[in-house]
Amino acid sequence: MVQTELNNDNQDKFIMLDGAVITEDGPPIYRQLADHIEAQIRSGILSPGDRLPPQRDVARELGINLTTVTRAFSLLQKQGLIESRPGRGTLVASASRPPREENAFRSAPSDESGLIDLSVNRPATTAYIEELTSLLPRISRDPRFKSVQDYQTSDGPVWARNAVAQWAATKMGNDSARHLILTEGAQHGLSCVLMGVTQPGDVILADAITYQGINALARSHGTELRGVAMDRDGMLPDAFEAACLQWHPRAAFLVPSMQNPTAITIPEQRRRELAAIASRFNVLIIEDDVYGPLVEEDIPTFASIEPELTIYIGCLSKYIAPGLRYGFVRAPRTLVGDIASALRINCWSISPLTALIATVMIEDGTVDAIITRQKEELRARYQIVQNVLGRFDIQTQPTSTHCWVHLPEPWRAAGFARAAQREGVGVLPADTFAIGRDPVPHAVRVNIGAARSRDDLLKGLTIIANLLENGHLHLHNAV
Repeated sequence: MVQTELNNDNQDKFIMLDGAVITEDGPPIYRQLADHIEAQIRSGILSPGDRLPPQRDVARELGINLTTVTRAFSLLQKQGLIESRPGRGTLVASASRPPREENAFRSAPSDESGLIDLSVNRPATTAYIEELTSLLPRISRDPRFKSVQDYQTSDGPVWARNAVAQWAATKMGNDSARHLILTEGAQHGLSCVLMGVTQPGDVILADAITYQGINALARSHGTELRGVAMDRDGMLPDAFEAACLQWHPRAAFLVPSMQNPTAITIPEQRRRELAAIASRFNVLIIEDDVYGPLVEEDIPTFASIEPELTIYIGCLSKYIAPGLRYGFVRAPRTLVGDIASALRINCWSISPLTALIATVMIEDGTVDAIITRQKEELRARYQIVQNVLGRFDIQTQPTSTHCWVHLPEPWRAAGFARAAQREGVGVLPADTFAIGRDPVPHAVRVNIGAARSRDDLLKGLTIIANLLENGHLHLHNAV
């Protein structure tokens, strides 16, 4: 048995690193080390505030590579079990401390060998790469190509705005070109909206469980984010009205189609009820409709129900490619200038080359063709989801990129995510998407489109199903 000494406030502590635990067989060595330290934290051998030994010392004592130890510590930090503090080294985190925001909110899929990462939303096919490969050799012949070396107006090139407006007219309205600002994706658009239309201290309402990117944005702009109760049809009108009376919000943030993470699509009647309440209290609706084109039903958007009260945000990331970084904001006439000014302060203007690539793809029908391919692939994956997880309590749709899995007893969201990670599958726990301190549902988001293949999806979902069915055994073994 190897004991690595741990000095903490003049008290001798030890991380017990039994050689039988670190073996060449089984999981990667860094994961074995991380699991061993996690077990010591959860058993109380290591307490909150205890300082872990330097990584070099651990590597030397175990005879393993320093990079291996670094990966183990990084995994523990992502799980919120340890934290690094300048001048004090690496400490066991407080039991109540959540994972750091930058670790909880990952935007790129993991490249970890052996991991089926179902934690990040990404398109289910490589259609964009295939089409881009064909487009690039000929894009320089487009008459608009010469303009890509110049500065652009803050709302984007007029030809690009016209293309988006015509393509999305049924969602945003036929006059949307005059009310349109092009952005570097939906997150950038949302940031510009908050910067342009809110003041520090303003209250923003959102579903109690919602897209995790809104949390950091609200804090960065000094606004106060408040969660509103929801059911399986979305935000509850009565709860929304009560929140308007209590908080006098500036805006309500809603993801009405295939909501991230719950996959809820708000029915038309519920949308009209929420829009009527927003109108009565003069609350702006920030409609994040990034999944709208994937929805099979033709449901009116908030922008079409209340155009003078709704700021509509769309992008090509969820159904074309996140790497394209192309989004758009349609705003009421009185707010367009403020949002465009915010974008100008933020980045001056979007990349005109990105705009040209997206515009050509919209104009020649490539975008619609890619969406068709994505939906076909998602329908096939939906069948896999139903076959493997259909007997559990799940929320998803035939063309949804993600699935919301309600966990049976004795599972809790964070523990299930850690157990899945140990088994080689990445998912995101409900805590990642929660607003406020209200009880969080015991659920995880599983990204259907994220798997590199249908076989990977089947393998990952089978592991998840096994965990759901045998939770008591896995929890017992983890202890």
